[in-house]
Amino acid sequence: MKTLCLSVGMLLLITCCCNARPQGVQFNTGPVTCCDQFSNIRVPAKKIVDITKTHSFCMNQGFIVETVKGQLICFRSSTRWVEEAYNRM
Repeated sequence: MKTLCLSVGMLLLITCCCNARPQGVQFNTGPVTCCDQFSNIRVPAKKIVDITKTHSFCMNQGFIVETVKGQLICFRSSTRWVEEAYNRM
């Protein structure tokens, strides 16, 4: 009985203390950000920090524009000015 308790205790200790996992493995393989609503307002180029495409798993494809103030605004992929700004970046 002592051996069983010692073995289970050691196994729990190793499990709790071991934090190693492969660097290349990502457990969150789903989309990071998807858009449910889209804006029609044009954002001036000087206020755009970054533009990214929505993940391919998202139902609604589009662009996510990050502004200088840190706001994330979604635009449809058919919006011409956003696509042009994305291609410039």
